[in-house]
Amino acid sequence: MILVFGRTGQVAQELARLAPGAHFAGRDEADLTHPDDCAALIGRLRPAAVINAAAYTAVDKAEGDESTARLVNRNAPEAMAVACAGLGIPFVHISTDYVFDGSGEAPRDESAQTAPLGVYGATKLEGEDTIRAAGGQWAIMRTSWVFSAHGNNFVKTMRRLGAERDRLTIVADQIGGPTPAAAIAAAALEMARQMQADPAKGGLYHFAGAPDVSWADFAREIFAQSGLSPQVEDIPTSAYPTPARRPANSRLNCAAIERDFGIARPDWRESLAAVIKELSA
Repeated sequence: MILVFGRTGQVAQELARLAPGAHFAGRDEADLTHPDDCAALIGRLRPAAVINAAAYTAVDKAEGDESTARLVNRNAPEAMAVACAGLGIPFVHISTDYVFDGSGEAPRDESAQTAPLGVYGATKLEGEDTIRAAGGQWAIMRTSWVFSAHGNNFVKTMRRLGAERDRLTIVADQIGGPTPAAAIAAAALEMARQMQADPAKGGLYHFAGAPDVSWADFAREIFAQSGLSPQVEDIPTSAYPTPARRPANSRLNCAAIERDFGIARPDWRESLAAVIKELSA
């Protein structure tokens, strides 16, 4: 049995579709603001592997709520990793491109220098560090621009705004790989499966959708596939200020995860079509 932390998030809901037999722990069973509860649950259930699909992902809110973000993004994963190491079971954790400062234009690989711009990225990076320090068998998957038919995400927001307005201004100088939550879920399960079979497997990996695109061009594709036709005006990040700074360059080099696990970058345009079909049903 696989234990998944998270129940309502985008990736957790996709994991529930792909692995209905897994045990999904929500806040009622393991509140991530109480890390000891997470460790206790692992000790009690003794699963074959653990996937952490839960996080504090409210990027702007985190700027004013650093203590909670740190509990959820750093302390809870540490407790999970230590518990997994003690039992000798694989631990798969989902992280983010926000551990980087977004400078330059080259896709970053796993050895690239980290330099988070805000509290969310900093606490996620701290979580990565504690997982490494815990020892045991672990895999960290950094991803970006997650979308699905669930929860709050860019695709759902654009479909709503595109139906309401004739013209939209959208940031065009941030570039990254939109990543379907379904692909992240499938990758996490495949990594856990291979890690169970081979104790030598694991490490730090990047995983994002292809091709890389700007938010503005991502929006244009969403509108095209949705049968919407608002005018899109490209704007710079400076014209859309937010409490937390966003990386301008979120391109991730995903060669390592394909080399080690046989997991290729998904074409987000195909996954977008599936999400839109689900939302339209």
